[in-house]
Amino acid sequence: MGFGMATMGRPRTFDRDKAVEQAMYIFWQNGYESTSLSQLKAGIASGISAPSFYAAFGSKEALFQECVQRYLSTYAQVTECLWNTTLTPRDAIEIALRNSAKMQCERGHPKGCMVGLGVMSAPSEEHVTVIEPLTRSRARTRAGFTACLQRGVDSGELRADTDVRALSTVFDAFLLGLPTLARDGVRHNVLETAITHIMSAWDAAAANRHT
Repeated sequence: MGFGMATMGRPRTFDRDKAVEQAMYIFWQNGYESTSLSQLKAGIASGISAPSFYAAFGSKEALFQECVQRYLSTYAQVTECLWNTTLTPRDAIEIALRNSAKMQCERGHPKGCMVGLGVMSAPSEEHVTVIEPLTRSRARTRAGFTACLQRGVDSGELRADTDVRALSTVFDAFLLGLPTLARDGVRHNVLETAITHIMSAWDAAAANRHT
């Protein structure tokens, strides 16, 4: 009877929302390809059987997609300020970089960025399809930098001859480097100072800069 009650009690103790969060951290730490089903089953809700796993999530890929959507709607929002036109374009870029650096270094979750780290391995064609949402997210952020810089040119804050694509790549490359730096243990205060330096790339293109 005790066994039967424990079995019946199982669905109530399985918190699907919490399980997705735990799985997200595992994928974030290891990447899609390097994460095994056994790691996921062990890391979710104090262990989950294979049948329960498939019943709840369908497949490793389906769970990954759900975890990616969770990440994009939470942690990845740090760069959404790039689209906030109530901010000056320079501020929008600086805030995006500072928010991202802070998030990637904070405790309570894996270091780095799931979107940035998702590009580190590019094996099979199937894998390319699986990480497509992460690729789209990076493209959106890239477009956000470009939009801010174009806004700067249009408003006269940046010189008319500014190479928007090249300058956008400077900020994008810095942002994409943050996950590796965070994983390598570079401290947040160092990244903060580095962001101050990288913003001089904007100032060098400023229209009112004295030559």
